[in-house]
Amino acid sequence: MKVVILAGGLGTRLSEETELKPKPMLEIGTRPILWHIMKIYSHYGFDDFIILTGYKSHIIKDYFISYYTRYSDITVDMSSNSVEIHKIRQEPWKVTMLYTGKDTMTGSRISKAKEFIGNERFMLTYGDGVSDININKLLQSHDKSGKHLTITAVQPVGRFGALDISENNSVLSFKEKVKGDGAWINGGYFVCEPEIFDYIGDGDDIIFEQTPLESLASDHQINAFKHNGFWKPMDTARDKSELTNLWLSDKAPWAVWKNKSVGVS
Repeated sequence: MKVVILAGGLGTRLSEETELKPKPMLEIGTRPILWHIMKIYSHYGFDDFIILTGYKSHIIKDYFISYYTRYSDITVDMSSNSVEIHKIRQEPWKVTMLYTGKDTMTGSRISKAKEFIGNERFMLTYGDGVSDININKLLQSHDKSGKHLTITAVQPVGRFGALDISENNSVLSFKEKVKGDGAWINGGYFVCEPEIFDYIGDGDDIIFEQTPLESLASDHQINAFKHNGFWKPMDTARDKSELTNLWLSDKAPWAVWKNKSVGVS
């Protein structure tokens, strides 16, 4: 199953850093947050990624093109114009990077990936949020629901898109950026059936979190997977600092690939 990652936005609230690189390439420790997100999925055996780029897309492309040599021990013999690889450090990833436009909205970016996804189920998330979510349990919830879309619902301190969830975990409505204590909000980490493309339509100005999700909710086609564990987006410099401190102190809850007690079954 493919994992689609939205990585094309401007990241204006981190403008002091995103002037130089796209937000998903801002580092937690010495690795981009995009890498951390991919490691979460890879821990559960999902290694086929489609990255939807836009703003400063060449930086993301250059990172993965040079990934092989970036993290390997090499000798460059300039007299013979040869490179010898010694110790190889690599991931079992297949990474497709699509340029979906600098100013394209989220729904339209997803639509542009349709030909690479095919008529198959896929996973989808944002390129700026990490979590200790159990991907296998997420998929089990989606299978059980029989709906077109499963959305991971979280309860952080900050409020984003509010979900009205029924007792059987069916999303009754979706409203973006509603404030209020105790609301479940959109945490990304979606599971999507190909039918969601019917709700997106054409054009570059379609925001996935507006009409498409609102319509899916109206048709009772969104399942909520309630995640009570760790989830945090990197929206501000303070968020970046907190995530970096967790990583450097070896207390990062999202680093499930480091936690031997976290199974993949």
